[in-house]
Amino acid sequence: MLHTKPMLRDGALEGKTILVTGGATGLGKSMAKYFLELGANVIIASRKAENLEKAAKELGGNVLPLACDVRKYEEIENVLKAGIEKFGQINALVNNAAGNFISPTERLSNRAFDTVVDIVLKGSYNCTLALGKYWIQNKIKGNVLSILTTYTFTGSPYVVPSACGKAGVLALTRSLAVEWGQHGIRLNSVAPGPFPTEGAWSRLLPDPIKEKFDPAKKVPVGRVGEHQELANLAAYLVSDYSAYITGEQIVIDGGEWLKGAGQFSNLDMVTKEMWDMLEMFTRGGKSK
Repeated sequence: MLHTKPMLRDGALEGKTILVTGGATGLGKSMAKYFLELGANVIIASRKAENLEKAAKELGGNVLPLACDVRKYEEIENVLKAGIEKFGQINALVNNAAGNFISPTERLSNRAFDTVVDIVLKGSYNCTLALGKYWIQNKIKGNVLSILTTYTFTGSPYVVPSACGKAGVLALTRSLAVEWGQHGIRLNSVAPGPFPTEGAWSRLLPDPIKEKFDPAKKVPVGRVGEHQELANLAAYLVSDYSAYITGEQIVIDGGEWLKGAGQFSNLDMVTKEMWDMLEMFTRGGKSK
């Protein structure tokens, strides 16, 4: 299956240093792994030092683990300083750090709301602003890739703090793509559909509801995503191969969001026998 294989040629990211927030686990770690395989230097940032050290040992290669809370601008500046000292410069940023709750909104405290929005939106604009200032000052053609969701298009109940934060990052991406294009800085985003990850997946879909709300059942292609598929797309977007793409949000979800947006999409649950019956009704009760 080609979609589970690496896509870019060997050395495609050679000479680049990429900062991946939330890079110690899940999709962030999978992207970091592929960037390293393509010859990049990678900085992985996360709040938990133990996760970072474990990930760094597993990833190997030119990886620098740095503890950082993206909600705190001064900690991001410290990451930049350490990364530049280690690798000479930083060429790309992947805004991947996130938080989320599935809950009726009225059950959330204002602190829970703040926690998600601060990690997703404030964390992304903190990192983007810090890197942008550094790139413009040093005349470096930088690149920002933000990992968002398809409900930046539609909003979504029960994950309202995340929807607010992610939509804000999309606005940031599109706005700065125009403003900073003159400096050779590109900004894009990816909106993944269901890509199972340890930890986050079980928290969002615990066992009592896991089977009933199996995300694969909502995807027209009939499966969830493979991490390599997302890593392939992310690597392309942070590489020079995508030099003419900026300000975009690229969906990789097997058609999930389009199915959800379609008014009659759930009719795929109608059986052949039920369709036969419905056809009789539409023909005025006359059989063929």
